[in-house]
Amino acid sequence: MSRRDDIDVRPVTEADIPDWIRALNTGFLRTPAVRDTEIADRRSYMIPERTLGAFDEGGRCVATFRSFSQQLTAVGGGFVPADAVSNVTVTATHRRRGLLTRMMTKDLTAAKERGDVVATLIAAEYPIYGRFGFGPATHTAEWTVDVPRTGLDPRRPGPDEGRIDLVDGADVRKLGPELHERYRRLQPGAINRDERWWQVETGVVQLDRRPWTEPFHAVYRGADGEVAGLLRYKVDDHWGDAKQPLNTATVLDLVAVTPAAERALWHYLCSVDWVVTVKSGMRPADDLLPHLLPDPRAARITTVADWLWVRILDVVEALQARTYDTDGTLVLEVIDRLGLSAGRYRLEAGPDGASCAPTREDAELTLDVGELSALWLGDASAVRLAALGRVREERPGAVAVAERLLRTARRPFCPDGF
Repeated sequence: MSRRDDIDVRPVTEADIPDWIRALNTGFLRTPAVRDTEIADRRSYMIPERTLGAFDEGGRCVATFRSFSQQLTAVGGGFVPADAVSNVTVTATHRRRGLLTRMMTKDLTAAKERGDVVATLIAAEYPIYGRFGFGPATHTAEWTVDVPRTGLDPRRPGPDEGRIDLVDGADVRKLGPELHERYRRLQPGAINRDERWWQVETGVVQLDRRPWTEPFHAVYRGADGEVAGLLRYKVDDHWGDAKQPLNTATVLDLVAVTPAAERALWHYLCSVDWVVTVKSGMRPADDLLPHLLPDPRAARITTVADWLWVRILDVVEALQARTYDTDGTLVLEVIDRLGLSAGRYRLEAGPDGASCAPTREDAELTLDVGELSALWLGDASAVRLAALGRVREERPGAVAVAERLLRTARRPFCPDGF
């Protein structure tokens, strides 16, 4: 077996791409076979200098890592530049040799130098990324709706205002991007969707690992004719013993910028003939869905999980980028084992804005950068983290100030994986 010093961690070259994909597929427990179409697709969007591989003494790729530029919505609707981390694998034969640490440190250091305010990722396994300063910053939930129990009147013709139209993929590519730009300004934790995202989700670009089936697309237009909601869903074909339709509709994406649009799209889906079950897909953990139904118990939570993890790279910019509902001052001692964000910072915040700067004042609250990252989008609770021993109060009352400043009334949400 190779020693750690025999493994070279570096950006991939053009010639490395097939072997890098093989290592990626192996790490994700997909067939290691590499198709020409997969190579061509990867080449179309991967950034070689931000795509890392670990190569053993024989030149074989045994670990993978990729990052790309992203915009993340902070509390209040501002966008911050993010280093999105994806495609992280280490082949089973080369675990526990520090390969992930080397790749992550290399990437985060470069991101800090570029001026990225945060890094983001979706964690397949919970214990891995906390040691690199990431914290779970959003959560997701999925509901299963028993349609006959909802109490909705199937004779009801449609929304009280506006209308719902079925559209095709071309319409989605035309209408969706502008709608999503409006949506992500309203939703802390949301990320941008590039042109390729819309092409993949409407079948223009088809991936070998994900067979394409055309879904249904519905848009909600308000009384003024403007699109305020988009729903994409699929329906199975299931019949009971008595030849009764028992179909399940599964939501692939539901984006709404008004409460009326959100209500109308859920009511529409729960009124489709033959559909007796609706699976909501990923939704905010405090989603309105159950209470948009006459009987909220018709919607049963089937999944709750952490989703987007955030790692603050620039404490000053991150804390100044978000908004605050109340006035308060807090001196934070931030611990960072990688040394990228460590220091003592004074935050002065209020509804009129915020300022943050390094300080030599005595710390009032001490916490790891991962805990600050979990608090930053407003999902985590400083009171809970203190009770868990993950935040240390240096001045009585500091935890209460942090809770009041950083916690938000509605929870952040990221509807996308990457």
